[in-house]
Amino acid sequence: MPGLRRAQRKRRAGVGREAGIDPVCHTLVGAGLARSGLGSRTALGTATLLIGANLPDIDVLAYLGGPAADLELRRGWTHGVPALVVLPFLLTGGMLLFDRTVRRAGRASLPSRVVPRQLLVLAAVAIVSHPLLDTLNTYGVRWLMPFSGRWFYGDTLFIVDPWVWLALAGGLLLRSARGGLLLALGYVLVLAISGVAARILATGELTRLSGEPVRSLMVSPVLANPFVRTVVAAQNGSYRVAIFRWLERPHLDPRSVQVFPRDRPDHPAVEAAAATTLARRFLGWARFPVFQIEPGSGTAGSYHVHLVDLRYANRPGVTFGSVTIPVVIQPASGPRRGTPPASSPGVAGARLP
Repeated sequence: MPGLRRAQRKRRAGVGREAGIDPVCHTLVGAGLARSGLGSRTALGTATLLIGANLPDIDVLAYLGGPAADLELRRGWTHGVPALVVLPFLLTGGMLLFDRTVRRAGRASLPSRVVPRQLLVLAAVAIVSHPLLDTLNTYGVRWLMPFSGRWFYGDTLFIVDPWVWLALAGGLLLRSARGGLLLALGYVLVLAISGVAARILATGELTRLSGEPVRSLMVSPVLANPFVRTVVAAQNGSYRVAIFRWLERPHLDPRSVQVFPRDRPDHPAVEAAAATTLARRFLGWARFPVFQIEPGSGTAGSYHVHLVDLRYANRPGVTFGSVTIPVVIQPASGPRRGTPPASSPGVAGARLP
């Protein structure tokens, strides 16, 4: 992989993580729903919509669970179908308790304008909007948790899409929340349709270029440019990464194609690294995982095993999409494995969806 020596100079053992949270977009959706008229259906309606639109991200507490715990736990239990059934009742109960103990505390004469049934409906609408929005990007959602850890990917929006922000915020500022919601929805539909078309074109061009069938494919949007996409394709024994441009022919730029091996290297350092908690968490999340072994320095038999998810990185040492696991192979006593502690200065992470 390119850039390995530069990454080695910059990096101690570490893990790169996505900022997997975009509270701005979820909050704008909640505000748009409230301003569209839903918030006036009951007292505390606006607050319920705003809280509900963000509530599934309570799993942000996973960031406290050590290296890559967020990759194992986020967008799972609190985003799955069972949670979507339970959370609206919990939020409704919390809002009713707030109404009784805080909003009307010491004001017995103040009548409650809270309508529990309406609160429950608003809570359900807001909470369900959250995983629906999360599913649109390449990070994905585990809708079937806790019954299945399968990831579902929409590959429609970039993890943070400024055009969606602009549509939603513009609707709020111009006092046309419904218009903002409809504009954002229209934009998403256009990107979804163009994504399907791009998948068809990219599959054909990759097959002709490589002579190999495409086994699985991601055609990912990029930041702020709907005319360009990143392509990652799993083919027989390799992954191919390329740039797709709608305004050029062929759409897939042959000069941009990079090839990576799909198979796990047969090396004791890789086996030792794969047995660590860090690797288990990363590989359970990774969609297009690649392994690379780098000899360590200073200790005989030491290695750095790099795991990279080609969705977000194409080399080790970047801030998101890669992990590095130090391993020491000792022939006399077997491998010694280690996962860097959460407080290690080599653990790097960005917290955004």
